[in-house]
Amino acid sequence: MTERTLSGIGVTPLSGVGTVVWYRPDADLPEPPAAEDVDAEAELARFEDARAAAEDELEAERERTAERVGEEEAAVFDAHVQFLNDPQITDGVTDAIEGGLPAEHAVQETFSEFVEQFENMGGRMGERADDLRDVRDRLVRVLSDGERVDLSSLPEGSVVVAERLTPSDTAQLDPERVAGFVTVTGGRTSHAAIFARSLALPAIVGVGEELQSVEDGAEVVVDGESGDFVVDPSDERKEAAAAAADVDIRHESVETADGVEIEIAANIGTLADLGPAVDRGADGVGLFRTEFLFLDRESPPDEDEQYEAYVEALESFDGGRVVVRTLDIGGDKPVPYLDLPDEENPFLGERGIRRSLGPDADLFETQVRALLRAAASADGANLSVMLPLVSTVEELRAGRERFESIAADLDAEGVENELPEFGIMVETPAAAFMADQFAPHVDFFSIGTNDLAQYVMAAERGNERVSDLGDYRQPAVLRAIDATVSATEGEDCWVGMCGEMAGDPDLTELLVGLGLDELSMSAVTVPQVKAAVAETDTADARELAERVLQADTKAEVAEILTLDQ
Repeated sequence: MTERTLSGIGVTPLSGVGTVVWYRPDADLPEPPAAEDVDAEAELARFEDARAAAEDELEAERERTAERVGEEEAAVFDAHVQFLNDPQITDGVTDAIEGGLPAEHAVQETFSEFVEQFENMGGRMGERADDLRDVRDRLVRVLSDGERVDLSSLPEGSVVVAERLTPSDTAQLDPERVAGFVTVTGGRTSHAAIFARSLALPAIVGVGEELQSVEDGAEVVVDGESGDFVVDPSDERKEAAAAAADVDIRHESVETADGVEIEIAANIGTLADLGPAVDRGADGVGLFRTEFLFLDRESPPDEDEQYEAYVEALESFDGGRVVVRTLDIGGDKPVPYLDLPDEENPFLGERGIRRSLGPDADLFETQVRALLRAAASADGANLSVMLPLVSTVEELRAGRERFESIAADLDAEGVENELPEFGIMVETPAAAFMADQFAPHVDFFSIGTNDLAQYVMAAERGNERVSDLGDYRQPAVLRAIDATVSATEGEDCWVGMCGEMAGDPDLTELLVGLGLDELSMSAVTVPQVKAAVAETDTADARELAERVLQADTKAEVAEILTLDQ
């Protein structure tokens, strides 16, 4: 048969070859009985029993996911429990039951209304519709005594094809058996895409309804980098995909073709992420998102627990740098035991350093004490610490003064400590504009391109309706990056990048040309970026950067980058 190619959004720089296994979990409920034949009291009791059973399942699933995939990904199940107990939803189900519907039909009807509402919102809120579907389907299955499809024991070489994959679905996938997955819906920031990167699975999302024409059992190639889903591939295509899947892991540091060393690090959320980072050849940690140490618990971790976590990260890399970001609470990272404000736009509100210097000052002090002690440990010379969401010189100075003051307190207590390498995240336009004023006060900058693109372009990064605006290839974003790097000229200040842009191998040459010293990313892309660095000549890279910075539109940037490859 002649091969044909369907196009979607590639979400991992990996390729896989396998056989299609369609996953269609949705089962239609039979017509409900007449309202007068429904025992409302009995149905309400069934609903409450189902809720309790579903919550038990979610807690167990959260624990398995945290252990197998990571704490950051597992946190999605906390949101599922919140939906399960949301008064608006439970009241809606109760009203529907009292109106004469059996419990499963009441759940289906009520949740479907909320799913539609969330989908119409678009962006991050639109993506929450999948969470609602997940909770709905779980409740209906429990109420109907249905059996869950076991995605963890698929035949080896399976390529899972589905309308969509919920977090519960994706968390089941076994990378040892599954060669990849492809979905009709979804975007780069969907839960399925995030899980794919964490599991190092080839994946394509957002292919569209044309995907429905692919039959069960078809032989396919999943190119998670280009987004090409090839049905009935030629032998040459399969061989190329298999060769691409055989990734060369480079554990030593990497230099450009002309001898310039570029540090390639991994972003981590919890200690469970350290092993995959080491296995994929990361030189160290470029972003330790410490807020994930504070989630899924009744109270914050104490000083000793944090100290041990930071030391474990340092010990995982032989002389590699570990960059720890202090608490970035707020925005889309709520913490149940903190009194966070109910803000209309939390991304522009009280988050990051604004909370650390304000209402979370005690938490910040405990964290800094742990970090200062870790800096004095056997591997502590490799510790770097950075402050999130800094926008003013006053915030920078106040943050640095807190480190120095707490170090003095520890000295007075006779506690061994050291001041670590000190830096800030550059993720606001203010930080990029003021980088020349910040540079004399720091040892490094780390550019967070996810937030920087969002704030520079005034385009919420999870909103698919403005995803083109929020792309980090927009000229304004690239010029903000260039301004940040240029501000360090003549200063003893290195510049790294820890946003998603850093993990795109197609942009590695450009980032080297812009003058980045370090790139940090999801561990899955480390080998590809290291390979791209090794092939880069810095003179050519600088010339490419100069051309890109002259571009007026994203389309011009894309054209220049395409011609260069």
